[in-house]
Amino acid sequence: MLDLLRIPSVSAKSEHKADMQRCAELVKQRLLDAGCDRAEVMTTDGHPVVFGEKIIDTSKPTVLVYGHYDVQPVEPLELWHSGPFEPTIKDGKVYARGSADDKGQFYMHVKALETMVKTKTMSTNIKFLIEGEEEVGSPSLGKFVAGNKDLLKADVILISDSAMFSMETPSLDIGVRGLSYIEVEVTGPNRDLHSGTYGGAVANPITILCEMIARCHDKKNHITIPGFYDDVAEPTKEEKRLLKKAPFNEQAYKDELGVKELWGEKGFTTPERTGIRPTLEVNGIWGGYQGEGAKTVLPSKATAKISARLVPNQSSKKITELLLNYFSTIAPPCVTVRAFEHHGGEAYLTPLDSKGYQAAAKAVKKTFGKAPIPVRGGGSIPICSIMEKELGVKIIFMGFGLDSDNLHSPNEKYNIENYYKGIETIPYFHKYFAES
Repeated sequence: MLDLLRIPSVSAKSEHKADMQRCAELVKQRLLDAGCDRAEVMTTDGHPVVFGEKIIDTSKPTVLVYGHYDVQPVEPLELWHSGPFEPTIKDGKVYARGSADDKGQFYMHVKALETMVKTKTMSTNIKFLIEGEEEVGSPSLGKFVAGNKDLLKADVILISDSAMFSMETPSLDIGVRGLSYIEVEVTGPNRDLHSGTYGGAVANPITILCEMIARCHDKKNHITIPGFYDDVAEPTKEEKRLLKKAPFNEQAYKDELGVKELWGEKGFTTPERTGIRPTLEVNGIWGGYQGEGAKTVLPSKATAKISARLVPNQSSKKITELLLNYFSTIAPPCVTVRAFEHHGGEAYLTPLDSKGYQAAAKAVKKTFGKAPIPVRGGGSIPICSIMEKELGVKIIFMGFGLDSDNLHSPNEKYNIENYYKGIETIPYFHKYFAES
């Protein structure tokens, strides 16, 4: 795993194209080393995917393991305690970009395969689909999956790209939220202006953009964009009951994040806000002078990246159109707005009564000594709904990370204990799924 973590496979940056290829080749080699009969790097319209398989008996069920070898950008670099691509082991944790999301987690399946091959305990056929564009919305994978249905044919899809509550209270995600990601650029004057000469006479694009963003929520932190909530599916009473069983210490939550108060949509608990409710967040905003010292300018442009997390029944296409139209129509005539989409994806839910979920729950209970609590994950895996549609099988989320693993943040880490617990648990999933 450490060799994989040393490769800066940042899919969002074109400068890392060669690193993406190098990482894919290493994943291929590790699959072969673990016992795959076949592994190859396959081209897509973007970064390559890695396919591998170990077929023991065509009459047995087949599990398709999905993961991704690409990682998020590492900025701000100055906040890392050690190099993001120099994996450092400290206090029982591996610190590196991709350690939990998702190199460390998909690699558990590689080592689980190696263990089952060496102990001759394989009970299912296993295929691997490890992609290189998950962190940018998997733009090429849908076409690849549609064009390779026979190659990817399986009875269930298994994904470890999520978290559990803790080692003391295991949980399994029964779904992930969808995503709509846009960028908004506001332009005022045709160049940066002297803020003394022109201030007060010409609209400041940063001010206008901030005002537009502020209008997206009301005083109850409810999203104000017309039609945003129209298709939101309410969770069942049973799901709400199970969600309440999940342990949540609000003070510990605030302390861990370093905040005095929590913020969110009124009328919902924090676990509900991060799982069963849609959200709208500003992911980045900039404009004007940002260098050292002072420069008194009225900037020409201001830009923001904005994402919405979506819940079942919400269409990413519809929400994206709502967002783009909203920012275009509320802009005052003193500025012009250019809004465009980056990527999106649909929410996904796994049935609690499916054979795959039952096998996963049984496997977790076997190794943790207690049944997992089913919860909805707050993040997004855009390809899930597409894979189910194209391959006709259910997806099971079996993550072993923690919410505190600093995913997408400086000092990302993965607990070694969780890593080994994953390798211990995964073979039981295959065993119980085969028995079902």
